[in-house]
Amino acid sequence: MYHKTLVSVASLMTALAAPLSAADMTLVLTSEAGDRDSVLGKAMQDWASMIQQNSNDRIEVNVFYQGELGGQQELFDQLVQGNVHMMITWPQTSYDQRIGVNYIPYLVLDWDDAISSFGKDGWVRDVIEPVYQDIGLKYFGPFPEGFGGIATKGRYATSFEDAQGLRVRSQPIFPLPQTVQAMGFQAVPIDWAEVYTSIQTGVVDGDSSNVIFWDYEYFRDQLDYFVQSSHNFSSYSLLMNGDTWEQLSDEDRKIIEDAAVAVIDKQFTEARAEDEKWIAAAQEVGMEYIVPTPEQKAAWVERVRAEVWPQVEDALGAEIMDTVRANASVPK
Repeated sequence: MYHKTLVSVASLMTALAAPLSAADMTLVLTSEAGDRDSVLGKAMQDWASMIQQNSNDRIEVNVFYQGELGGQQELFDQLVQGNVHMMITWPQTSYDQRIGVNYIPYLVLDWDDAISSFGKDGWVRDVIEPVYQDIGLKYFGPFPEGFGGIATKGRYATSFEDAQGLRVRSQPIFPLPQTVQAMGFQAVPIDWAEVYTSIQTGVVDGDSSNVIFWDYEYFRDQLDYFVQSSHNFSSYSLLMNGDTWEQLSDEDRKIIEDAAVAVIDKQFTEARAEDEKWIAAAQEVGMEYIVPTPEQKAAWVERVRAEVWPQVEDALGAEIMDTVRANASVPK
């Protein structure tokens, strides 16, 4: 478990008081998760260092790691308001429910389809990019991690029936709690900073919707099982405050965007192998890794799509869901 360092918004505002200029520019890059040694933390370092190097140090980027500037919703608020300039984040749906496209359950069912759907020319980007523009954010692209699962202690479930009575933490982002609930678990929305204590004290029996890295790295002393339900494709987003983006010169925009694309391309190349590395690491320390049978997974896909997709359509609109249904993976 990490210790959250609180930095006041007032202090942050003071640090950002200097105007943006071609000769002297300081940007803040942060995320709600990932310490400096994590894949996400190293990606932030890469983005920052490339910007500084390619601008000949005209642009300085200060990096703040998991929760150092606040919680998930607070940080996203600060990004929209422009007090934080850049983030690699799981975007919040509080400003526009259509951001929930990122979290539609069983949208893609295997790695090849995920890469083609979420990649630079994928259909998911065509849907989500205009949404970010509408709330004042510049979208550079996704930071894929892999397929999420259900990590628990004491017992595990690979079916709706077996999941009854198991309480699992869910990210407080629509429709992830609804998805976990439809799978048969009791979903308990909890902010990232409180997950370890919640598992330790029995508030929940485990975690959900994360790739195995997070459950191994932060909770392996608490959790016994990881079920590869693959109900969501875990993908962060590289974002920048829109007003900050508009203030930049064309040259500086190119520097920042080229660096973002390099980070994204690297992650698309390495994400699958990275996920497999942490699956092996979790097994080495005794966490049991369970892959549902095709029949078990198909049953979850059918149940979740039948129950959650209509809720998504109500929130996101028929036009988006028509696109989803036309492009989503078909169970094999």
